[in-house]
Amino acid sequence: MTLRIRTALPLLAVPAAAILALTGCTSGAVAASAPVLATPSDSEVQGLFDEWNAALATGDPEAVNAFYAEDAVLLPTVSPGVHDTPEERLGYFDMFLDNEPQGVITESVVRDLGDGTVSHSGLYTFTMGASGDVVPARFTFVYEQVDGEWLIVEHHSSKEPAAA
Repeated sequence: MTLRIRTALPLLAVPAAAILALTGCTSGAVAASAPVLATPSDSEVQGLFDEWNAALATGDPEAVNAFYAEDAVLLPTVSPGVHDTPEERLGYFDMFLDNEPQGVITESVVRDLGDGTVSHSGLYTFTMGASGDVVPARFTFVYEQVDGEWLIVEHHSSKEPAAA
């Protein structure tokens, strides 16, 4: 088992107005130089899931992994551990796709997180074509716009607990 420790550098909170004053920039100059990132509609985000789900049907781990950023984090439904390299994700999908999974979203929420990032969270149900098993699960996909393409940067999926 590999222990991964991730640390973050503390952020220094400096008001934007102070930065602008120190650099001599005006808010108009900053806005003109910042790229404008389009926010996808809820249906477009749903379409991102539909495309990912269609890739599952190909049975090709490479086709599925193409939807993930290089350093994306996958916390999968039916495998332990953090999968944060292409090799780990490919290994997981190689095993998972043997089940012939197909997902259907039953409830979800899309949130614009700003700066070219959106989240899509909710409930989905996977039917495993190989066995007929039905797996209700919770999910969160976080997408980031990279070079004009929406890629998965975080994907968490876990079996939905049975109702008490």
